Amino acid sequence: MSENTTTLRSAVRVRASELTGRGWLNTGDKSLDLESLRGKIVLLDFWTFCCINCLHVLDELRPLEEEYKDVLVTVGVHSPKFEHEADPVALAHAVERYEIHHPVLDDPELETWQAYTARAWPTLVVLDPEGYIVAHLSGEGHVAGLKSLVAELVAEHEAKGTLHRGDGPYVAPPAREGDLRFPGSAIALPDGRFLVLDTGHHRLVVLGNDLTTVEQVIGEGAKGFADGAADVARFDEPQGATVLPAELAAKVGYDVLVADTVNHRLRGVNLASGEVTTVAGNGVQRLLDAENARVAGAWTRTLGTPALETSLSSPWDVVYSEKAGRAFVAMAGTHQIFGFDPATGEVTLEAGSGIEGLLDGSAAESMFAQTSGLALDANGDVWLADSETSSLRVLRLAEDGTVASVETGVGVGLYDFGFRDGEAPDARLQHPLGVAVLPDGSLALADTYNGAVRRYDPATKTVGTLARGLAEPSEVLVDATVEGDPVLVVVETNGHQLVRIPLPHEVAVVDEGASQSQRPRTSVAPGAHEITVRFSAPAGQKLDERWGDPTQLKISSSPEELLLEGAGTSQGLTRTLVLNPEITEGVLHITARAASCDGEKGQPIPDHAACHLYQQDWGIPVLQVEGGEDRLDLDLRGVN
Repeated sequence: MSENTTTLRSAVRVRASELTGRGWLNTGDKSLDLESLRGKIVLLDFWTFCCINCLHVLDELRPLEEEYKDVLVTVGVHSPKFEHEADPVALAHAVERYEIHHPVLDDPELETWQAYTARAWPTLVVLDPEGYIVAHLSGEGHVAGLKSLVAELVAEHEAKGTLHRGDGPYVAPPAREGDLRFPGSAIALPDGRFLVLDTGHHRLVVLGNDLTTVEQVIGEGAKGFADGAADVARFDEPQGATVLPAELAAKVGYDVLVADTVNHRLRGVNLASGEVTTVAGNGVQRLLDAENARVAGAWTRTLGTPALETSLSSPWDVVYSEKAGRAFVAMAGTHQIFGFDPATGEVTLEAGSGIEGLLDGSAAESMFAQTSGLALDANGDVWLADSETSSLRVLRLAEDGTVASVETGVGVGLYDFGFRDGEAPDARLQHPLGVAVLPDGSLALADTYNGAVRRYDPATKTVGTLARGLAEPSEVLVDATVEGDPVLVVVETNGHQLVRIPLPHEVAVVDEGASQSQRPRTSVAPGAHEITVRFSAPAGQKLDERWGDPTQLKISSSPEELLLEGAGTSQGLTRTLVLNPEITEGVLHITARAASCDGEKGQPIPDHAACHLYQQDWGIPVLQVEGGEDRLDLDLRGVN
């Protein structure tokens, strides 16, 4: 492990592999290759549009791309995790939705992913102007180090005459027209209207009961952050909201609490006046606490920081619980559930260790994966659409409103999905984003990537299908304004609309199979296996060794029997595993963390220095064969 980042070349320079795939977006239908990019610094961003960490990286890179727009070309390499993400139409929608302003290579067969040995979403690879690989990074939070690396490359290659300045190959697509643009969610208002999170327009829209008439707009409609009146306030991809009880709303001065996702804030909205205020979040994306992360199992509900000084991370949905006396917040970016009390301003950690995965149990040990939708049942328990595990889960609340336990109704794990109804253990979803409680106590799910609304009955523990053929439905709610049989209101994100769907008397049973993410398997030899994670602190940072080794590995496997030795959490970025020769295939789950602080090598870390936690999770499918690899090298931040 080295802190030296000043040497840009290793002893053996590695030539970059060609960019191959199905096609290109944002290039005006032109295909690109490395020869056409020669003379530019190229940043390959391996991403998939379901991944919150990938979306964070898109936003992190925007200032860097703008600052170095005449010398740096970012190429998004879209390597899908879910089956739906391999649909070229769905990818085109995602590129438009997330306002990606660089070329994107469609890599559905993971050809370029394999050529660059990517093993995680997101992965970043930097190529110099001569076409050689100079850095390989996993995860998010690397932009400061990338900025210093790009500056060094500019100076080096300008001196050599190998840097070519000028416009890049990006070609903007046509702008979309319409009242709504990729709406992310909606809530019913007490007066029968609907408040829509008009995510693609970065604003809120109140629609009449006909679901089409725009009666009020809150937000200027431009990406950004600003409090104030309805016509000047700004949001950044707001995704969820909840109505506060009238008595509480009168006390705090706002009646709707909004999850302003990319601003990493909670906003309060007074619907009568249109006034918007920030009630929690400082706008700085939260990472897991670097000091607590060094100790396995460290967890505390109390954050102890004033709400406006607390860092949040992509709050995706929010629901107010009268039983708990606070709102629950799906903190998608840290894979946790937070709490927020509008009356006191207290922000709390309610559940989740922060490790991405599916694990039930206590609030402290539970694992979530990009929770995206919340709903309350008649008992006051909180149901969750846990999108990256394609699961439906529930927080069981104790009498005092704290989380007593976490349970899973439907779902298996991070890489298991499908479209299958029937008994809950065998049923499969595909990246659900929304959930609602039906009048009979069952749950309706916006099964987003299956284009369906599904139903889970907790009494019988069975799953059925209520509707199909929808364009990425992201939210579902019961329309209380319709008399007689229940009617659902569904937010069709890629249809840019809200639609009503009568609740059918008969629930359909669909079985299109169960699937797993098809990532290339690594052939490994039975027996001892060495794991090494490379991490090199960026220029201007050094490893934070004030409390011992600031690095950590957490390793487990599916099935558990695959690992005879080496599972668990310990300090350091190397580990020897012993694989069970009787288990021919499985998945190694590896989480690496490293903490560094601003400071120069050889010098003490200054008081009040900014510190950074780097973390990445890998799920690596392995196949045991004679003659296979006996070591695995991963890059958390590897600089050649």
